[in-house]
Amino acid sequence: MSTTVTPISLKPTKKDYVSDQEVRWCPGCGDYAILNAVQQVFAELELKRENTVIISGIGCSSRFPYYMNTYGIHSIHGRAAAIATGLKIQRPDLEVWVVTGDGDALSIGGNHLIHAMRRNVNVKILMFNNRIYGLTKGQVSPTSEYGKKTKSTPFGSVDRPFNALSVALGAEATFVARTVDVFQAHLKDTVRRAHGHKGAAFVEIYQNCNIFNDEAFEYMTARDVRDDQSLILEHGKPLIFGKNHDKAIRVRNLDPEIVAVADADPKDILVHDEKHREATMAFLLSRLTAPDFPTALGVFRSIDAPTVDEATQVQVKKAQEEGKGSLAALLGGGETWVVA
Repeated sequence: MSTTVTPISLKPTKKDYVSDQEVRWCPGCGDYAILNAVQQVFAELELKRENTVIISGIGCSSRFPYYMNTYGIHSIHGRAAAIATGLKIQRPDLEVWVVTGDGDALSIGGNHLIHAMRRNVNVKILMFNNRIYGLTKGQVSPTSEYGKKTKSTPFGSVDRPFNALSVALGAEATFVARTVDVFQAHLKDTVRRAHGHKGAAFVEIYQNCNIFNDEAFEYMTARDVRDDQSLILEHGKPLIFGKNHDKAIRVRNLDPEIVAVADADPKDILVHDEKHREATMAFLLSRLTAPDFPTALGVFRSIDAPTVDEATQVQVKKAQEEGKGSLAALLGGGETWVVA
């Protein structure tokens, strides 16, 4: 008589990444959808919880580390990218993720964010963009529309908003993407792509705040318009969109135009190239916006480049090989002078 033994599966599930903390976001908040997607993707990728760290700043989104059964740091306002940089350089073996919001990342944290991307630190940055300050109850944020009336701008905002992707591309980020909370399949695929990138990966996630800025992205997410108002980017494929796949994007003299596929020369239709070394075309796509154009979603740029954490480790190893140094000699050497 033979006996078949069924092996115990050690493959993690979403539940393995769910913490014991009560989730305290407003009912209906888009953050729930993002949390669900990230937990599912982490399970699919089989990320080791003991080697994964999620760092956040201040804001509604920044409660994220509490709800993930990994290591986490709930830091101070705008400083998540700086703390993530230090951790990744010191512990390059760790999976380091940054979860931040449009206010946290692009206002007080703007400099830290752009330099993390400029240096190509090997961290993954998920920026939730609801175009409002939610935690402090509905003030204008750096991404709020011009003329937006809020508690802090009762007559309408006179500030021009940041385009988050344009900022990332201007900072030479090596991976830049955009997705939406309610497009779950697209959201999860984008998070997977970010994880697979070696270097600074910046992902903007449009996220609905149903309390202080409800339906901010309804112009492109509503079922009756989403096909005509969203442009899904796929590497190597022409930029064709619409419910009947009958519209396309062409560029003439760096000016984008919407054309009917049936009337256009196929050679004129723009083909997406996320691997192009120059970010010019990716920048152009990041500027497409309603009501004149559909909103582009997907990976705008994904290129290979040296990471600062690896380069720093090489220098540290070289310094160690040169032998033990002297702190006194370091402080006293070089250009010193005495003030009489």
